[in-house]
Formats: sequence, C-alpha cells, structure tokens
Amino acid sequence: MPLRPLSCLMALLAATLPAIAQPARDARVPDTAAQRALACTACHRLTDVPTREGYIPRIAGKPAGYLHEQLQAFRDGRRRNDAMARLLENQSEASMRALAAHFADQHAPYPPPAAAPAGAAAQRGAAWVRQGDAARGVPACVRCHGEALTGIAPMVPGLVGLPAGYLTAQLGAWRSGVRQGRAPDCMAQIARRLPADAVSEIAQWLAAQPVPVPATPAASAPPAPWPPMDCGILAK
Repeated sequence: MPLRPLSCLMALLAATLPAIAQPARDARVPDTAAQRALACTACHRLTDVPTREGYIPRIAGKPAGYLHEQLQAFRDGRRRNDAMARLLENQSEASMRALAAHFADQHAPYPPPAAAPAGAAAQRGAAWVRQGDAARGVPACVRCHGEALTGIAPMVPGLVGLPAGYLTAQLGAWRSGVRQGRAPDCMAQIARRLPADAVSEIAQWLAAQPVPVPATPAASAPPAPWPPMDCGILAK
C-alpha cells in the first residue's frame, strides 16, 4: 500500500540521517544529487511505485524544469504538503535544480496500466484528452502534454503512468484552489471549466493507457485548432 504522509516523513528521515551524521569531509558519504535523492526515493520510488491507485506520484523521467518548479511550489506554499515543505525550506536553488535534473534522468520501467474503463465513460474520457471542448474553452490534454502524453520539455509533465486517484486529486485541487500554479494559472482555469463527471473520466482513461517506450518528453507541442492558453509555468 502507498506510504502515508507520516510514514513517508519517517522514511525520509531514516534515509537522510546517516548522511547527516557523517562529517562533511567523510568521503564515504559523497555530497551528490544521487545521495540527496535517497530522501526522495523513500516515498517516490524509482521502481515498483506503491500502486497505480496510490496518491504518491512517480517523478522519475519528468522534465527537469517541471520538477524544479514543483519543488519551488511545495517550498513556497503553492502546493501544500507539510512533509515536502519541511524538507525543502532550507534547500538552495542549486540543490533543487540538481535534484530535478537527477530525477529527470531516471528511466526505470513503468508498472502495467490500470484496467480500462468501459463503455461511454471511456469514450468520453478519450474525447476530453484527445479533442478537448472548444465551446467550454478546454483544450485537449495532448495539446499541452504532448501527442504521446509523455510531457513536453522542459516544463510540462507527462500524464500516462500515473494513478487515477492521483490525477483526480490534482484536478480537484486545481478546481478548489488548493493547488496553485504561477499566474496565469492555466490548469486552474481548465479544471474549473470541466464538468464534475469529466474529472473522473479523464483520470480513469489516462491511468489505463500503456506508457510508450521510451517515455521521453516531446520537444514541442503538436498543432492545435485554437491558440494555446497563456500559462505562467511556460513563461518561467
């Protein structure tokens, strides 16, 4: 089962305390991004991610710019998680960039996809992802997250390989304002324009999609029938 926040925090401390206890000059504990990343992999495992129904997402292979932005968001309160905020409150920008680059370069295999939703719900989920809804001002997910849904370098994450529960929770967090991006917050705008049923349909359809091999972020966005939204994260 996925680790609960308190369990994660204890695991993080267990991973980091041996390094902290060693003097800085001790060569047995090198001060590298890989060593510091041990605190992260206590929860964000590189392989055998807890379950596809779990809340803790996979961060391996995500674009470095996106990962760095999320570390800043947890540190600054735009994303809310007490354990993450405590871990990051004294981290330098250089350290966070090094961690982001380290995880972006990890490409462990993904677990099998979840069972596909059936019938009309699956068709509606696929339509939201592939076509969007111009009348509602909702672009297709592939417009920003890439035709293969593996993200677009350097700032947009992939959507495949994530649990439906996590995807639902994040869309809900944007709808409610619990999660905030850099202004203008395009994901908040999109999430609030989605009908309530669409959130679950999108999440379940995405969780059932196999992850391409290799699952690398695209270099640019595909063409779209309408102009892209103005997104603060892309202007960073």
